[in-house]
Amino acid sequence: MSSEPTSARSIYMAILLLGIVSLLGDVVYEGSRGLVPGYLAFLGASAFIIVFVGRFGEFLGYALRLVSGVLADTTRAYWAFIFLGYGLIVAVPLLGFTNLWGIALILVLLERIGKAVRAPARDAILSIVSRGVGTGKAFGIHELFDQIGAVLGPLIVAALMFYSGNNYGQTFGLLFVPFLLLMVFLAFTYRKIGSSKPVEAGKTWEKSGGKLGKAFYVYTSAVLLNTVGLIPYELILFKASVILQPANLQWMVPLIYTLIQGVDAPTALVAGYSYDKYKIKVLVLPFILSIFPTAFALLNMNITALIVAAVFFGLVLGMQESIYRAAVSEFAPITSRGTAYGLFNTVYGVGMLASGFVYGLIAAINPPYAVIVLYVVAAQAAAVFLLLIAYSMISLKPKNVKT
Repeated sequence: MSSEPTSARSIYMAILLLGIVSLLGDVVYEGSRGLVPGYLAFLGASAFIIVFVGRFGEFLGYALRLVSGVLADTTRAYWAFIFLGYGLIVAVPLLGFTNLWGIALILVLLERIGKAVRAPARDAILSIVSRGVGTGKAFGIHELFDQIGAVLGPLIVAALMFYSGNNYGQTFGLLFVPFLLLMVFLAFTYRKIGSSKPVEAGKTWEKSGGKLGKAFYVYTSAVLLNTVGLIPYELILFKASVILQPANLQWMVPLIYTLIQGVDAPTALVAGYSYDKYKIKVLVLPFILSIFPTAFALLNMNITALIVAAVFFGLVLGMQESIYRAAVSEFAPITSRGTAYGLFNTVYGVGMLASGFVYGLIAAINPPYAVIVLYVVAAQAAAVFLLLIAYSMISLKPKNVKT
């Protein structure tokens, strides 16, 4: 038997193990995310606080990746960052032990910080071990597993809420069980693939260049504008909670979040394969689709419109979390891959923070619908323009980034 199939099997095994780790992590923290907006409202937080702080948490979860990405590249202690980051998911089940929205907000932010700690190191390892099978495919497969967990989590949470009579504390507390399972499997994954350093596959790590070019920053700016124009899912869920609360149907809100993740999962896989064939120009599609979640969610206070908005949001999210990340490898050499993902995610987080501020104000002052749509279309048109510039910059010169 030749060594090539064995090598391919090893690569796919590494992708599979990392995917299962993400699946288990998502069962816990994604399971809680559909519940958090309603829980904070139950504890007394306002709509602006829920939307803005939710986006501020995303900002921290992405902005701090610049620091953790640089540290991961500098220390090469990728697995230490991965273990610490996943360990901070413990903040989610701890939500069940407080009835103060201020403390709950701190725990929500702490979980997002954990995401920032682990993500650049994990993405760097994934992008490196996937050499030979395609980064788009690898990130697509990883995102598929990630989203299977993101579907199972909200379903489990919805069931717990239903059978507990909408008992938030009990529901969050029971998430200790999948959290412990996550940490056990993470230790198993490390024993299987963590001891063999990905940089030992050759000398490309030491010899390849480390500079991030102009095209990287243009691409990152395009993603920034795209993110600023995209409605936060928290606002979609908050509006759903307001509609369903009078009928005591809050347990249905996580199901809407499940719908988002259910659309996200297959979208990520299809997008990953499409990216390997068509590369960065595929991203024009999610940029355009980003107009529709806002258009439907803010059309009126109708649960059907919110469900349609959730479907479109899931389509965009599936591509954001797979091919947006995969595209970074087009611009970043292996020596700076952790730094590139850290910087990219920092800008992505800034976009989320700005989005939270803008849409928080929209929720508070309720401007004319036409003004909102004009804002979204302008933001996405500018994003597409920058994306096409970035694409032209890398297509007009020989590829010199080793992936």
